[in-house]
Amino acid sequence: MDYKFRKRILNISLYTVLVILSILWTFPIYWMFITSLKPEYETIAWPIKWIPIPPTWENYQKILGNPVDTPVFIWFKNSFIAAFFYSILGLIVSTLSAYAFSRMKFPGRDQYFWFLISFMTIPGIIYLIPNYLTINNLGWVDDLKAIIFPGLASVWGIFMLRQYFLTIPYELDESARIDGASRLYILWKIIIPLSKPALLTLGFMNFLSNWNDYLWALICLSSPQKRTLPVGMLTLQGRYIHFYGTMMAGAFLTALPALLLFIFLQRYYIRGVVMSGFGGR
Repeated sequence: MDYKFRKRILNISLYTVLVILSILWTFPIYWMFITSLKPEYETIAWPIKWIPIPPTWENYQKILGNPVDTPVFIWFKNSFIAAFFYSILGLIVSTLSAYAFSRMKFPGRDQYFWFLISFMTIPGIIYLIPNYLTINNLGWVDDLKAIIFPGLASVWGIFMLRQYFLTIPYELDESARIDGASRLYILWKIIIPLSKPALLTLGFMNFLSNWNDYLWALICLSSPQKRTLPVGMLTLQGRYIHFYGTMMAGAFLTALPALLLFIFLQRYYIRGVVMSGFGGR
């Protein structure tokens, strides 16, 4: 009885902590949404109104109903195109690299891999100037290619997929090689189908990182018609006055696609992260 009682208390405590953490995580999203439904004078009113009565869609109408000053649909299209191609191309690069580091044997493989991993300790901001000089020489400034191609060779993506590939029995490769299968055939028919959770997880992470990228997109994209959502929403901020309702409406529109994508892929995301453990061969 004592053991069952202690276990029950432990479960109740655990679920209580999880509920509190979930509330803390969702509260900023809730606050962003309800603020976007308030008239401007209520966004700074005291006491705070936790539920706007009546809610107003005026802030969304300001953003979506002015295609000249705030071409949101064009920004959305640019963000989606950049994030989609960055996600797909990044998966291809990371998959091929991870396959080489996990399933192929060549001199210095492990040493080169850990040398590559050491670059994860370098802050990404250090690469801003070299990357900008590169895209400027290629003529990609103010072009979506500038926010797609420079970050495709993701060290984190290679590391994550390599760790997942190492959990797949190597005997499957050997059996396929005996039957005359090539390396690419093994990768396409065996490794990739067994690695769907990790691939979906990495694809989602790539999509999300590119979708939310602000600093690099702000440096590379200057034309209003070339901006992505995070950069375009900067125009909602006044120079001397902040319109919080309009800004929150823009922030919610920017975050909504990523939130929906996470809701639909969370099962694969969690499984992919858990299975990508620190293995080795």
